[in-house]
Amino acid sequence: MKLENSDLSSLFSNTLIPDIFFSEYLSEASGDFIKVYLYMLFLSKYDKDIKINDLSKKLVLPVKSIQDAVKYWEEKCLITKKNTGYIVNSIQEIELHKLYKPKTALSAEQLQKSAENQKRAKAIDFINNKYFSGLMPTTWYPEIELWFKKYGFDEEVMIALFGYCFDMSALHKNYVQAVAEAWNKNNIKNFNDLDLYYEKQEKLKIIAKTISKKLGLSRSLTQYEYAYIEKWVIDYGYSLDIIEIALKKTTSKANPNFDYLDKLLSDWHDRGFKNTNDIQAFLTEMKEKNKNVKQLEKTTGYNKYEQRTYDNLDNLYANLKK
Repeated sequence: MKLENSDLSSLFSNTLIPDIFFSEYLSEASGDFIKVYLYMLFLSKYDKDIKINDLSKKLVLPVKSIQDAVKYWEEKCLITKKNTGYIVNSIQEIELHKLYKPKTALSAEQLQKSAENQKRAKAIDFINNKYFSGLMPTTWYPEIELWFKKYGFDEEVMIALFGYCFDMSALHKNYVQAVAEAWNKNNIKNFNDLDLYYEKQEKLKIIAKTISKKLGLSRSLTQYEYAYIEKWVIDYGYSLDIIEIALKKTTSKANPNFDYLDKLLSDWHDRGFKNTNDIQAFLTEMKEKNKNVKQLEKTTGYNKYEQRTYDNLDNLYANLKK
């Protein structure tokens, strides 16, 4: 296998590694792959002929690891296979091509929507300067363009998205994508939508804190417990006043939990109850029903009547106090 370097300016005694390698490729590649690439980069300066087996011995790696590494860097376009061997490509040229290509592809659209594109360009420039100190990797640019199109965010929301991830110390693509997906599911398109979303989240936090206190929990809520609260507040539209009624009913339970609360609140929702008056009237009715059942047991002496009567959700109210 012969190695050549397409960048003639690198014929020096030092092996130069562009900064873009560290910002774009280092974190994604395994240690063995990086080891192979760096050694190939070193050898390419001298147009060396080397076999896979020789690389294996020199780097103390299995032949399979060398083959996998070569295939990996081929897919990343950092090396190119030729009849006589491989070319180690210039990373700067690769990244410059990535940056140039999307701009030329958007040139026709820019003519039609110049005002919109100028706003987006300013937003991206702000993100670059604010959250990347002017050094945002070029691969972020097409990703941001994709998120604009996919989620329909306006410029303020896109900036807020990066601001949120920056504050969470999680400014990497997978996390930004996950937050963007969550905002999209909540129908966030403009800053007003985002403001309403934050209000809902703040309301959820207050209710979650109250529930934890009422249940005597000294730990943080789990993801699943918080999902219950989101369902009660957002999906059912229940206020803290209604949830408080359910919390009071846990006093008759030895081990109250979120599953029990969810059964109560879901039952009320399924019955179409919208406010505390509806629920209190229903609970009064259930109390009378329980009273009548107990009276019937006492007079008839049939102590298994309750077990037969309360089969489904009605058994939630069998022993509740008002």
